[in-house]
Amino acid sequence: MSNFEYQDIFELTEDKTEYRFLGSEHIKVSNVGDRCFVEVSREALSKIAYQAIIDVSHLQRRSHLECLSKIITAEDSSDNDKYVAETLLKNASIAAEMEYPGCQDTGTAIVMAKKGQNIYTGINDAAAISEGIWQAYQDANLRYSQTAPISMYEEVNTKNNLPAQIDISAVNGSRYEFLFVTKGGGSSNKTFLFQETKALLTPEKLMPFLKEKIASIGTSACPPYHLAVVIGGTSPEMNLKTVKLASAKYYDDLPESGNGCGRAFRDKNFEAELLDMTKNLGIGAQFGGKYFCHDVRVIRLPRHGASCPVGLGVSCSADRNIKAKITEEGLFLEKLETNPARFIQKTQKLSSVRTVQIDLDEGLNNLRLILSGLSVGTRVMLSGNIIVARDIAHNKLNERLSSGEGLPQYFKDHIIYYAGPAKTPDGRASGSFGPTTASRMDPYVPDFQKAGASLVMLAKGNRSQIVVDSCMEYGGFFLGTIGGAAAIVGRDCISEVELLEYPELGMEAIYKIRVKNFPAFLVVDDKGNDFYKIINEQKQS
Repeated sequence: MSNFEYQDIFELTEDKTEYRFLGSEHIKVSNVGDRCFVEVSREALSKIAYQAIIDVSHLQRRSHLECLSKIITAEDSSDNDKYVAETLLKNASIAAEMEYPGCQDTGTAIVMAKKGQNIYTGINDAAAISEGIWQAYQDANLRYSQTAPISMYEEVNTKNNLPAQIDISAVNGSRYEFLFVTKGGGSSNKTFLFQETKALLTPEKLMPFLKEKIASIGTSACPPYHLAVVIGGTSPEMNLKTVKLASAKYYDDLPESGNGCGRAFRDKNFEAELLDMTKNLGIGAQFGGKYFCHDVRVIRLPRHGASCPVGLGVSCSADRNIKAKITEEGLFLEKLETNPARFIQKTQKLSSVRTVQIDLDEGLNNLRLILSGLSVGTRVMLSGNIIVARDIAHNKLNERLSSGEGLPQYFKDHIIYYAGPAKTPDGRASGSFGPTTASRMDPYVPDFQKAGASLVMLAKGNRSQIVVDSCMEYGGFFLGTIGGAAAIVGRDCISEVELLEYPELGMEAIYKIRVKNFPAFLVVDDKGNDFYKIINEQKQS
């Protein structure tokens, strides 16, 4: 009989994160016998949660900003890679002023905590953390995205972005450690689990499998990505939790080899292979190029012999992850970069990039005529009036169309932008107002276009073949804009916002906005051309 040997699956080294001090007034240290207890008040938990949400909504890690800066100077970057990276850095600089969040989808608040057994609170910790999150969404110009089910088919917006997802585990020691993540819907929707078998675990099969699955992530989650791939896991749930934490760089310090007891490890050689593969996909930083991913993390886990879960996930261009801790010395929060402007490189404008200025006030027919003469992939700048409508609004309009009421004239006269704004700062025309994922509106497009509406659409990501076919049949177009650059759009591109219909829907209401120099790319035209499909075919030929 062998002796018992405990193996911690996730062996992490000492935390090297740089923290800033938030104070110690809500902490009390008490000695009981030989043990030292850290008493943590409700106010301490609320305070650290509040500041974490405020910081992570506006600031980013230095390492992430350095990745964007490297794209601008890299010799293998495409013109569009550089353009997207520079726009995202400018967006980060605006967000760092703490008025506009970097992304309009300020996410679901997710908290992963490890509570040392010498930490004493005596309260409902999740409630105290939730109160801090609630207050942050009240005070800052963030967006309420959470819906509560009233019945199987009815939902209402909670109007405070709660509930949060809070997971607290017990560990040894006298520290309370946290990871706060605000995960947007577009990024979260690109988390995948595949239930595979041992047969996949060969060099001949694994790489082609991952190439296909990674390419399918597409651009709707706002690349360049921090990609996480997790192979194995004692359960599907463990696999996907590891995916999320790996994409947040939480497991960067894992060992680089396994052992016979089942510890997790990073395979950095395989990470390098996957990163090279993503550079050759051609998708790039949203509009063609090599920088689909900043980096890749591959974690290998123990598994049941009959099961081999494979998980994929990304941290998007918002990259909203922040650590915190409470010790006997007080409250500490990860130090994020407050001066992103220093990462913006001075580059000459690339003469090979053609940008077409378009005046939307000259009418939709004129816009369609101009777009029909352009090649897919062409960059345009839009100025004029745009209608904003997304998921719930599309559903309501579809109900009107199905009932014989028809679609409103404004839906036929203007370009349609799929988006939902964050709150508007005092004295400003608009809050952060970036695009949402286009593909969620795909089912509505054929019927809307047949009725003479949605003939020019604006959003992020790729479209399905039904949209390409509909645009060819009805003379429609889809324009893609940069996902993740919501602050710069809200502050610099939008001069007016008017609520048109469905005010009860909050950020999902229908608006009319007036824009100036709004950047976009022609992705789908009226001839059946699809920019992303062409890229894929070129790479396969």
